Amino acid sequence: MKIGMITDSLGDLSFDEMLRASAELGLQTLEFACGNWSSAPHIDLQAMLANAATRKEFVAKIRDHGLTIAAFNCSGNPLHPGPQGKVHHSVTQDTIRLAGLMEIDRVVMMSGLPGGPGDANPNWIITDWPPECLKIQRYQWEERIIPYWRDLVAFSNNAGIHKLCLELHGHQAVYNVQTLFKLRDAVGETVGANYDPSHPLWMGADPIAAIRALGSTIYYVHAKDTRIEPITAAIDGTLDPRPPNLYAERAWNYITLGYGHGETWWRQFCTALKQVGYDDVLSIEHEDMMLTPMEGMRKSVALLRNVAINLS
Repeated sequence: MKIGMITDSLGDLSFDEMLRASAELGLQTLEFACGNWSSAPHIDLQAMLANAATRKEFVAKIRDHGLTIAAFNCSGNPLHPGPQGKVHHSVTQDTIRLAGLMEIDRVVMMSGLPGGPGDANPNWIITDWPPECLKIQRYQWEERIIPYWRDLVAFSNNAGIHKLCLELHGHQAVYNVQTLFKLRDAVGETVGANYDPSHPLWMGADPIAAIRALGSTIYYVHAKDTRIEPITAAIDGTLDPRPPNLYAERAWNYITLGYGHGETWWRQFCTALKQVGYDDVLSIEHEDMMLTPMEGMRKSVALLRNVAINLS
């Protein structure tokens, strides 16, 4: 497996500084966020689309540091019922166009989430009661989600992109194995998973069991850990809207690899991936509020390198 990183993990560094740091860390490949929820600190999407020379220079600098491009990322909510949805849809399409131009075969994103009829904001339905919940969910899937994704899959295929890698994330229509298959069954095999274990962990799933269920639908993997804080979680459960800077108060936190689950667990995680045929990129996503980005990245790379050595 290749060890990579979504470059937002070192988003405070310039493009050139990030490349030097990535080479120093011993990374092999990079995932670039192109906009939407990311500020896209290392790529100018419109400039890249407009000019072949700009694209060529971008790739050359990456290669000069012994690195490759693993994927582009446009995570956002193109199904948002307000103006934001149109903006995110435009960035999503432009990211897919850029991937096609640069022969990058994967775009990482999220499914998006619409509102119910007349809603101004997205509405995440995760219970069947009160009775209106199922009516709202039926509207979302039949009237908004499936039609949008049929069109996006057609657009993506026309651009030469046949892998849209959906991160199973809270406050999204696709947030677990069941909802991924629901969308994939409706719109086809262009839709697969970007499997990031940090989200199912706080939602109570077992990522290793989920990998076995997902099998060949796993198109990409984010390496990010979550630590459940046992006392708070025991009192309040894990549905916790407190912001991440209040990490001492939260029921769970995103954490540097190894600080939520040890090396043995990560070895089991990677073994499960290989058993279902995934032997590709592990893209580290650093969102630990308790360590600096470089310190967290160094520790995460060291853990994955040990895991990879022991798997080889």
